[in-house]
Amino acid sequence: MKRKHLLQIGLAVLALIVLTSVALARSNSMAATATLAETVRQATIRFKDVEAAKKAGYGLLHGCVAGPQEGAMGIHFANGDLVGDGEVDAQHPEALLYEPKDGKLQLVGVEYVVLADSWNAKHKTPPVLMGQLFNYASSPNRYGLPAFYELHVWAWQNNPSGMFADWNPSVSCEAYTGDPAMQSMGH
Repeated sequence: MKRKHLLQIGLAVLALIVLTSVALARSNSMAATATLAETVRQATIRFKDVEAAKKAGYGLLHGCVAGPQEGAMGIHFANGDLVGDGEVDAQHPEALLYEPKDGKLQLVGVEYVVLADSWNAKHKTPPVLMGQLFNYASSPNRYGLPAFYELHVWAWQNNPSGMFADWNPSVSCEAYTGDPAMQSMGH
């Protein structure tokens, strides 16, 4: 009888340890997500106005990017100096993502980008930013870029596919006309 009681107590203690470990792991993962998203918001709040982004060295990379999957990435404004520096810094995203909406460009997220050759020359593993592993895009690719690593952070627009997914079903290119005047519109 005592052995049965001890076994039940042991199983209960083991279950509590497992549940506590899972809860802590989830809490740490959620904290990392919130921390990176908050870092992005703080670092990019001034770029809600696309004119401020242009003054800071960001320029139109290409038109509005809609995906082969559901959703879009939006219009990319990239900073060539940051893309070419071979580093990643949470405070300085290489690209800002805007959605054309109601005649304005609305900041929806950022993309961290580092050219693979530049990164690989200094590092043995792919880039990780605040716990988030970058995706690898080989060359040739639809953007005409050499192979690169990238990480999207949807800090300004909820993404049902996840904070770090490439495509956001809540973002649309429907209002993009391809008109150069759209590029100059601020938020």
